[in-house]
This record gives sequence, C-alpha cells and structure tokens, in this order.
Amino acid sequence: MSAESPFVSDVPSAEALDAWRAARVDAGCPPRVDTVEVPVGAAVWRVTAEPVWARRSSPAFDAAAMDGIAVRAADTVGAGESTPLLLGIEDFEVVDTGDPLPAGYDAVVMREHVHRIADGPAELRAAVPPYQHVRSIGEDISAGELLLPEGHRLRPVDVAACAAAGAVELRVRRAPVVVIVPTGDEIRPIGSELAPGEILDTNSLMLAAQAREVGCEARVTDIVSDDPDAITAALRAAAAEADLVILIAGSSAGRDDYTARVVAEAGTLAVHGVAVRPGHPVVLGTVAGDPATPVLGAPGYPVSAALTFDIFAAPMLAELEGAAPRERPSTTARLARKLPSAIGMDDWVRVRLGRVGGDVVATPLPRGAGVLTSLVRADGLLMVPAGLEGHHAGEQVRVELLRGLAEIGRTIVAIGSHDLVLDLAASQLRADDPLITLASSNVGSLGGLVALRDGLCHIAGSHLLDPATGEYTLSYVDRLLGTGGEVAVVRLVHRDQGLIVAPGNPLGLTGVDDLTRPGLHYVNRQRGAGTRALLDHELTRRGLDPDQVSGYSREEHTHLAVAAAVAAGRADAGMGILAAARAFGLDFVPVAQEPYDLVLRAESLSDPLLTPLWELLDRADFRADVEALGGYSCAETGRRIR
Repeated sequence: MSAESPFVSDVPSAEALDAWRAARVDAGCPPRVDTVEVPVGAAVWRVTAEPVWARRSSPAFDAAAMDGIAVRAADTVGAGESTPLLLGIEDFEVVDTGDPLPAGYDAVVMREHVHRIADGPAELRAAVPPYQHVRSIGEDISAGELLLPEGHRLRPVDVAACAAAGAVELRVRRAPVVVIVPTGDEIRPIGSELAPGEILDTNSLMLAAQAREVGCEARVTDIVSDDPDAITAALRAAAAEADLVILIAGSSAGRDDYTARVVAEAGTLAVHGVAVRPGHPVVLGTVAGDPATPVLGAPGYPVSAALTFDIFAAPMLAELEGAAPRERPSTTARLARKLPSAIGMDDWVRVRLGRVGGDVVATPLPRGAGVLTSLVRADGLLMVPAGLEGHHAGEQVRVELLRGLAEIGRTIVAIGSHDLVLDLAASQLRADDPLITLASSNVGSLGGLVALRDGLCHIAGSHLLDPATGEYTLSYVDRLLGTGGEVAVVRLVHRDQGLIVAPGNPLGLTGVDDLTRPGLHYVNRQRGAGTRALLDHELTRRGLDPDQVSGYSREEHTHLAVAAAVAAGRADAGMGILAAARAFGLDFVPVAQEPYDLVLRAESLSDPLLTPLWELLDRADFRADVEALGGYSCAETGRRIR
C-alpha cells in the first residue's frame, strides 16, 4: 500500500484491534510493562504482577470483639434474669475491643450486659456460649490463603488487606507511560489568546486525563507544527520514553495530514481508517526501536479523539498491565426519538438519560465530532451497529453508562468442597488471561452437587465417600443428578487427608482412634463436607460413636479454618489436607488418600468458558505447582472419570 493512499480501508474496530495487536507482536513491542516492588501503601491502582498469599492470619490471635469482660463460658451456665450469677474478680478479666483474649478464657460479655459494683464481682443475667464476641485467629484472613491473584488492580481495601496479611511490599506492574504529541499549526497552549483560526490544545488535556484515569503516567510534549520531518522527530523522541505514543490530529487525508505517512516511515502502519463514527480516520501502528513502541494517531476532533482512546488505547494499555480492561456498566433504554444512522459503520451516539413512567429513556445529543459539550452532557453511549440504519422512536436499545466503570470478565463459577488447588488454578488462569475468573464458593461437596443440580454453578468440587461401596462421588452424582449421560466427572487430584495437629504432635496422635481420648478437643468440618464424610466413615469402621469425640459438633467450612483453630490452640486436632497443615506450620498424621473431582454438566465439557481450565490441568508446570503444595498427586489430573 502506497504511503500516499489516504486510507488503508474501513476496518471494523475488532479487526483493527487484532491487526494492531499482530503488528505490535511482529515489531517486538513488549507484551507487558516491567514489574517493580513498591511499598504496600504505594500500590493502590497498580496491577499485581504475581499472586499475593497471606503470610500471617488476621487477626493473628484470638481477640476481644467488644469492650467488656473475658469469662469462661462454662462458668456462666445457669445465669438468667431470675437467677443472676456473681463472678468473683478472679473469674474474669476486663478487656477492651481488640485486646488479646486472656489465657484460660473463651468468651466476652459486653460491658453493658455486666453489672459491677465498684471494682468488685460481676453480675451476669444470661449465660454465654463459647467464643461469644471473640474474633478468632484467621477470622478475616488465614495464613496461606490466596489473597489476590495476579492481574488484579489494587484498590484501597486490597492494600489494607495485604498489609493485614503481612505484606510490606508488593510486586506490581509499573504504570504504563503514555506520551501525547499534539500537532497542528493552528494549535495553541491552554491559556493563550486566540486569533481567528487558532484552537486551544484541549485534546492533550483530555487524553492525558483519560490515560491517568486508566492508571497510566501521562506526559504531553510541546505542540509540533505541520511539518513531516518535525513530526517524525517528535514521534521518535516520544517513542524512546513511552509505552504508547498518541499523535493528535493529522490522521485524515487533508493537505497537512501527515500522521499515516510518518508512522509508515518510522515503523509499521497497521491500520488507517476504521469503520467507526466518529473517529473514522484513526491511525494504528508501531515505531521502530529497541524495543518498538505502539502509536495511535487520534483524529483532531475532540469527540473522535475521546472515543478512539476508549476503543483502542484503553484495552491496549490494560493488556500491557496484564489486567482486564475497565468496562462500563450498561442498561436498556427506550429511545425518545428516531435515530437514523449511516449503514456500514459502528455509530457511537451520546445520549442523555431519564426515567419516565418506570422506563429509562435515552435522548440523543448532537452528533458532531467537534461538539465537545456533547461529551460533557452525556449520561451514556449508544452504539448503532454497522449493519443497522438506525432505530425507531420508542425502540429498546442498550446504553453504556458514563457514571461508573466496572470490570466485567468471564467467570467460571465453582461451588462445593474447599481445596487449595482451586485457588492456585484461579491465580494461574488470571495470569494467563486477565479476562478469566475462577470464583469458588466453599459449601461442602454435597452443597456443590445440589448447586449444580439447581443450575447455580458451572462445576462442583466433590470428594464424597460412599461407605457402602468405598467409591467416591459417583453414587452421590447418580442420586442427585441422575444416572444418565448428562453429567461428567473430571479428576482434579488425589490428596492426602489426615489429622492436623500442633507442631511436634505433642499428644502423640497416631490416627482416628485417638480422637476419643479424654480431654482431647477436635474441630470438625460442616455437614455435607467430604472431609466430614471421611471422618464418619473412619469412625464407623472402627465402631466409634461421634458423641465420643469432644468437639465433633464444632464446625469450620475450610481446611485452612481447621488448621487455624489448631494453630490457635482452640483444638488439638482436625481432619484436613496436608497443604493446610503446612500453611500454618503444623504437623500432619495421614489417614487416607482420596480423589477430588470436578462434577459438571456433560455439555459444559465443550463450553469455551471452561476450555482454559482443561488446558491448565494438562500443563506440566501447573501440575508441578500443585504437587509443590504438599500432599497432592496429579497422576490422574484431567482424566474423565465419567
């Protein structure tokens, strides 16, 4: 294509993005910006460059959750309105919110529920249960927990949680640098007195603000005259210090429009002319260098310039940070009047929004590319696709809202048994593709199968043992989901289950038989959890009654929560996986090796949403990371059991 050709073609916006991405790869543009370590307090709005794992629990000790007195719950039995109970000063301690729970005490009574005379005994008029008004160790964050995945943009609450979990510094992607080069003989700096034909450089101000809004460092050069050699020199100088250069104006086909030619001579011209209105004469390419630098030639009209940043620059900059692009929320609305549109181009229209008779109504604003006030007044953006000639009055349309941004990504919903491998998979999937999210909820194996039956999740994690057959999961699947071929089961891992005990195993526990020892305190998993089913099976097999196990009725919902209870000394033992014991520096007494499976609808096996997960399970590096957690075998990972 000749450099004098005014337009390469009217490329649809999606194809233009693909062509620009391919050109960046071919030219050797870095796929990501560099990583840096920054103090946790300076990491807000940066993107994590690696997973953030909790180094310590929060709270790190059992703490009073209220001002009041610390008591032994057993000492309060029998207290009531008609039978007040007096506790001597040796039977309680005064505590304030956040104080460590004093040794020997297991509950807190709020100050307003205690009647004391001077500094004497305390009168109680109600019994209290163990751990009332106590923040248990790990209640907020458990050591070893995946706090944040790679590719997560850090909010103020995120850095606070990281600090609470022991982080002092975080490894993040540095802010991409966007250098904006305004061009044009008629352009003048902000604040200038204008002569006829002169224009203030508002586009640089706007584009720099847009770049900062998406987390970038923005710099604006001096205005460059309409001279191709001067523009080329400015472009090369900007590229030497930028991750993206935006050349303003000169992208069309006028006598003084040199952007496309300059980009072609300085590197690669990938696209000149996109099927978008406003914003048609956009330029996309690269500038040669070591490394090469992407360049966007934005039209000079302000509405066009703003739109081309949103469509082309913003997703490209998100890719550089390894993050999902920031997307706007949307809503449906009824058009207040007829909206014609030229066929063949995506037509972006600014609208005002209001609520009339219970419906959201959209009123189109003036559509000129130079009508800056339409951007100021717009409540939303309506896109008329290239294949439509417009919309009729009263027609329902989809509108992007300009009053807030939301990151929307593909989400794989997993419900069922807790396992650290799912956390690891979630982090790795996000690292591979910032648009993928694996969100898991821990409700136990049985709860996961019920959720799958009711259409509430994509996959259910299960390791339910059928005592009658010694088989895992399949019989429960048959009972809850049917025996036909509509359900698939995929092996995730084999894992070691056992007793999580204090370091050094001070009680010398050797197995499930020891759980009935007098004075030993156990912490259990919730009803429906596969770990609890395993314990019940082992107790039955030995002829032991659950009532003989002190603490059997005390439930936690994750392996890490069980480990936290043991680490805090609230329990002597709990059934869980080896990886959870390691996370808290605890010892482990093996009981069984069991399979952990993923259950899903058979048609979901070919669902593109789940394809990255199946690909991840086949990767040797992922399997190595899983086995490095401890207590896992990936010998059958990814195998279709059914």
